[in-house]
Amino acid sequence: MATSEGSRASEGMLITFEGGDGAGKSTHLYLVGEALRDHGYDIECLRDPGGTIIGEQLRKTVLDPGNYLMSETCELLVYEAARAQLVFQVIKPALARGAIVLCDRFIDSTIAYQAFGRGLDIAYIERTNDFACQGIVPNRTILMLTGGDAGVGLDRATKDKHADRLEMAGNDFHERVNAGYLKLAQSDPARIRVVVSNESKAATARKVFDELSDLFPWMADRSCCTDQYVRELVQRRESRGRG
Repeated sequence: MATSEGSRASEGMLITFEGGDGAGKSTHLYLVGEALRDHGYDIECLRDPGGTIIGEQLRKTVLDPGNYLMSETCELLVYEAARAQLVFQVIKPALARGAIVLCDRFIDSTIAYQAFGRGLDIAYIERTNDFACQGIVPNRTILMLTGGDAGVGLDRATKDKHADRLEMAGNDFHERVNAGYLKLAQSDPARIRVVVSNESKAATARKVFDELSDLFPWMADRSCCTDQYVRELVQRRESRGRG
């Protein structure tokens, strides 16, 4: 299905996927990335923290349950350090060449988790986000919600693995995070689009595509982006051993 459509994009674009643990961010970032590649776009798929050698080392540190003595301020600054490296090393160069950057978590996660979840000063976090991002703001953010309480997402996220340090923070913490995400979406509805992942992966993918269709009109064209094609994207994901 590759076309030359992507070659006509003269400016890069940053699309982030946000939400609590187990909401489906990674799955739907993959599906969007595959669809964009099929249409000829240059794609970078990233995660925050991570995406660079330095960022992955910092990710391991901040999520390690053994680092239970890490202070809330230290936690914030580790996230911002990883993000600063990701922006400098990967995101800015990708945007400069006209790529579409898809990132699993970004600035909104820090506000939701460290401000609403941990209780750190939101104005300070906004300043550290600005400093780390060097003026880069997402063009669109897809906020994935489970449609249930925080425990639903945590059960999904930890089903096949041990909980990390943030996942172990407790339901009350994650409820505050989810409430924070909703407040962010209410404050910036043009950028942050809410998608509830309480249906099949294909049905949820269709909702995600609809929230991106003003940026990529073919996503709303049922003769081009058919339901069968969306189901095939899901099958690709599952065939590679990912849920």
